[in-house]
Amino acid sequence: MRAEAHVRREIAAELQRAGLSTGAFSVLVVLTTAGGELELRTLRRRLGWSKANSTEVTAALEAQGLVVRRRHSRDRRAMVVGISAEGAELVQRVFPTHADCVSAAFAALDEDEKRSLASICRKLAA
Repeated sequence: MRAEAHVRREIAAELQRAGLSTGAFSVLVVLTTAGGELELRTLRRRLGWSKANSTEVTAALEAQGLVVRRRHSRDRRAMVVGISAEGAELVQRVFPTHADCVSAAFAALDEDEKRSLASICRKLAA
């Protein structure tokens, strides 16, 4: 547990310097890798979040001008979340430093240990 908390603190501190929570950055990265927009329920599923949490984080991102939320054109009950130009620029600017921070957090592990850890995490997440 201490190792997980240490990694989380390091990554959260790095993102905080960019004005983002880890959850907000996760939303921006998922939207980026999805081509720019997703239905809110799909985003929620990909992140493993509750309805309330996903709504709260995307509303905060919208208030910052980093995403745009709109009603789905064919199903007015559904929301679509899209990354804004400002959000995309922020991901492009922050991601390299973030990747370096993640790499540094796991630098103490050799390649076999990293593969083992990834395998264990996949099993626990299933």
